[in-house]
Amino acid sequence: MTIYTQYNAQYYGSALLRVSLGSVLLSHGLLKVGVFTVAGTVAYFESMGLPAAAAYLTIFAEIAGGSALLLGFLTRLAAGLSIPLLLGAVWAHAGNGWVFSNTGGGWEFPALLVALAFIVTVQGGGAFSLNRIPFIANRLPRLVAA
Repeated sequence: MTIYTQYNAQYYGSALLRVSLGSVLLSHGLLKVGVFTVAGTVAYFESMGLPAAAAYLTIFAEIAGGSALLLGFLTRLAAGLSIPLLLGAVWAHAGNGWVFSNTGGGWEFPALLVALAFIVTVQGGGAFSLNRIPFIANRLPRLVAA
């Protein structure tokens, strides 16, 4: 495999990783709104001793961050800012054991999402990213946008 094709594989692999993480974040945010309801999510967060504001911020972060990652807009920033949110999910599920199929969901899946968010933060968005459009790319700091 030549350097050029290795680069392409990494470039498209980064895009697949970005879209996968964005899809999971967005779907979990929409799940909290459409299925659990905002009031139900707030009640669940309060039952864990968290303030209601944490539920609202989580919903916003999952929907906004997931959408930004899907589009490839401010990719590194969106992924980096999702790490504390995902660490909170690890904490919320830590008492349920390792496997996510346990009652209440274990912490393996949120821990994987932390790792994926870290990788996207380091690698950037890859192919098919809004950040790659010259009009947008020229106006964004490379550190947060690539």
